[in-house]
Amino acid sequence: MGRPPRTDLAQSSVTFLRRFSGNSPLRPSRASALRRVAAVLLLAAAVALPCAVLYRAAVDATAPVYIPRARRPLLQWDPPPPPPVEVSAEDGDADPFPTDDLDSEDLRLELVLQEASMDNKTVILTTLNAAWASPGSVIDLFIDSFHRGVGTSSLLRHLVIVAFDWKAYKRCVKIHPYCFALTTEDVDFSEEKRFQTTGYLEMMWKRLDFLRLVLEKGYSFVFSDADIMWFRNPFPFFYSEGDFQIACDHYVGNAMDLRNVANGGFNYVKSNDQSIEFYKFWYSSRFRYPGYHDQDVFNFIKHDPYTADIGLTIKFLSTSYFGGICEPSRDLNKVCTMHANCCIGLQSKIHDLRIMMEDWRNYMSMPPSLKSFGALSWRVPQNCSLSLLSP
Repeated sequence: MGRPPRTDLAQSSVTFLRRFSGNSPLRPSRASALRRVAAVLLLAAAVALPCAVLYRAAVDATAPVYIPRARRPLLQWDPPPPPPVEVSAEDGDADPFPTDDLDSEDLRLELVLQEASMDNKTVILTTLNAAWASPGSVIDLFIDSFHRGVGTSSLLRHLVIVAFDWKAYKRCVKIHPYCFALTTEDVDFSEEKRFQTTGYLEMMWKRLDFLRLVLEKGYSFVFSDADIMWFRNPFPFFYSEGDFQIACDHYVGNAMDLRNVANGGFNYVKSNDQSIEFYKFWYSSRFRYPGYHDQDVFNFIKHDPYTADIGLTIKFLSTSYFGGICEPSRDLNKVCTMHANCCIGLQSKIHDLRIMMEDWRNYMSMPPSLKSFGALSWRVPQNCSLSLLSP
């Protein structure tokens, strides 16, 4: 029989003792001696057994313990993303963001800018009210142009839609991941704002002040009206040295010429001291020129000596690349954006924007040889008749 396991040592000692006690056939002297030996062995076992248990526990405590994968504690983790905003018909027109909670609004803006920002802290911004937000309206055409443009679909990842009212915000969160509700107390921006009306002017100046805030947060931006179709990625066509670059209703052929007639619906602005100071000056100039919108006031103050003192580098963007109904981009091989400017009335804009999109789809379906030949041109303006703008 082999040696018994260590854990059975005490039991073996007891058995040994029983065998050599009581009824032992040995002589009394030998039996007594063997009982003493058995007693010593029993005492040794009683001492050794607890020591063995403690040693085993100490060894086990230092050994690696396997934890099933599903139960292993996570040493590093990312907090889950916030749940998507859910809106329903029962929400009505109620605004979930109190207009007096400025800290909350500032935090929401910072979060959405961080999410949408490019690596160099640049975002793309557009504004939206309920009149332009309904299905099939301007905002749908705007987003569709990114999907159909050349190198533009990925730019949607950096687009923030700024909603002027709750209806526009509800529509935004259904169609786009980055939306911001710009609250304005006691002002309703949801209806269509006809050009140069009081509501239109208030909305334009509210927009300008918001853009100043984005610059102060350290974010550069491309601002685009939603009635601008994006057909090509514009970033390769911006000037590397310009602090403030703006599209034109009329371009005279020189990017530095102040005679260019600027259009505030599309601009690329770098966040720096010069641009922030200029936006403050621009906004404050509304009181010097009451009754004018931001675009007109810009065309006034671009000649102001203070603009030169600020040190802002202004570049005007050629209509060859950044065109519109006022002055179309003639070559579809070059066009980046087309604006439904010089156009009054929402339905007129929608009609001509749809024609633009049809023209672009036709161009994209052409073979390369016909594209390079320039066999296709815009069919607009149609409902956006320039004659309506004549005095």
